[in-house]
Amino acid sequence: MNLDSSFYAKVLHNYEPQLSILREKTRLLNARLLTSFTPLQLVALTSLATALGIGLYRFLYGHDEDLPTRIKLAIFRLARRIPAVRQQITKARDDTLKSVYDSMAKSTKGHKFANALPQKGLTKDELLKKLEKYRNFERINYESGNVSGCVYKISTPSTTEIYNAVFELFGETNPLHADVFPDIRTMEAEVVRCVATMFHGDENACGTMTSGGTESLLMACKTYRDLAKSKGITKPEIIMPVTAHPAFNKACAYFKIKLIRIPVDPITLEVDLKKMRRAITRNTCMLVASAPNFPHGAIDPIEDISKIALEYGIPLHVDGCLGGFLIAFMDEAGFPLKPFDFRVPGVMSISCDTHKYGFTPKGASVILYRTPEIRVHQFYALGDWPGGIYASPSVAGSRSGYLIACCWATLMYYGHEGYVEETRKIIEVTRYIADGWSKIPGLRLLHNPDVSVVAAGSDIFNIYYLIDGMIAKGWHLNGLQNPAGIHIAITQLHTQAGVADRLLQDTRDCVAEILKSDNKNDTPTAVIYGTSQKVPDKSIVCDMAKLFIGACYETRIPSATKNE
Repeated sequence: MNLDSSFYAKVLHNYEPQLSILREKTRLLNARLLTSFTPLQLVALTSLATALGIGLYRFLYGHDEDLPTRIKLAIFRLARRIPAVRQQITKARDDTLKSVYDSMAKSTKGHKFANALPQKGLTKDELLKKLEKYRNFERINYESGNVSGCVYKISTPSTTEIYNAVFELFGETNPLHADVFPDIRTMEAEVVRCVATMFHGDENACGTMTSGGTESLLMACKTYRDLAKSKGITKPEIIMPVTAHPAFNKACAYFKIKLIRIPVDPITLEVDLKKMRRAITRNTCMLVASAPNFPHGAIDPIEDISKIALEYGIPLHVDGCLGGFLIAFMDEAGFPLKPFDFRVPGVMSISCDTHKYGFTPKGASVILYRTPEIRVHQFYALGDWPGGIYASPSVAGSRSGYLIACCWATLMYYGHEGYVEETRKIIEVTRYIADGWSKIPGLRLLHNPDVSVVAAGSDIFNIYYLIDGMIAKGWHLNGLQNPAGIHIAITQLHTQAGVADRLLQDTRDCVAEILKSDNKNDTPTAVIYGTSQKVPDKSIVCDMAKLFIGACYETRIPSATKNE
């Protein structure tokens, strides 16, 4: 101890001249500050400088967007405070709301909404008649294959008969009460095990069923957040490509997780692996890859992301919600893929919707984990509730045992060979449509389809004109943004005879009409997407989207349209 003290004293003695100058400068600065400011003013100025410094740091480093985008966003938000600008935004909001209501009114024209229970219950015949009337509200004929995604299977008398029989047997069951309904408990366990086997899970692979892809992704994010907290990480972060599904954004908003979105190459549309690696911190709790993603149908480089995940000891989740029941069978169907599932060592979990290409009724998905030690962080349990001990595997408490039984029955009905055959047909049609679109002058593929999504854009005309042109011909396709594009998710319905050829011919006709037209007026879809991409403050776009959601629940005539 004495040795250390003498050592430090000797070091300080060597720097005594410099220390003396520093002490003198400090004394002069203190004297000047005390003659110019009161102690309270000094405290206030220090606090203000600290707050400004923190604010500047957060502005520069506390966001996903790049600096130019954040500057434009800040300017735009300041401009919103100007009365004239605020009035324009309010007018646009009102116009949008009126347009939404008018569009919805067309599909229910002449209908009188029920705003209270009938005084006396309806008879069976009265109910069936009303149900038929409601069913006729539908304007888009999805059964003809005119819709992208949405409905993934062809209804047949056989499957309808099966589902009717399942309802008679299991319509009232609820897996929340596993002891009361061991039948549903068993079928759910078998569904999970079958899907785990599809993705090359070993005997430790496990999971649960959920209501759909969004809940599966919510559960994955919740699981890795809680796993991170068990390791002492108090501010977990998730890293994903910008093309990953918005359910991850929703999960991070719900569960207070920081989300870092990694851009993709503007040409290849593949995620920037270098930026993904640089984004990793000690708080990173999860990496995300899609197989495939929704916008362009591309499978992320899962093996490369897995290497990064293993290097840093971070779980990798593969989102196979969209195409899980295709990619699992593509090798056997004659369309080999690189490994994407539990064969890849860094993959710790996989989500897969059975209600898409598994052809089960809507409301069924599976979330898988490599080990039960990971899955346990998904579960919720409460031990001190007066009503008893409460525990549930996912977001829902009570669930429909009927949907679980339908899912089990569908998987057993198709079997391994059936799914291989359906996969072959869907991928063949996908490649056929992609080849056809690629040969249309003015149209270019955004990405050669890895699975079942064909995405295209144009360097010659506004691609959103094509969406509205196809709507006029009875098609319902998806609009993309950043970059602008259009896509179709091929389903079992598109494998029907003549559907693909009709799609290609209608696309050719629309593009030819666009190219020869001198009309410069924007179409409705072009206005919507064009405005969305130009407005830096996306909260305005989100406000408009929420107006649409709210309008879906209206049963009254809004005042904006009463006099129309």
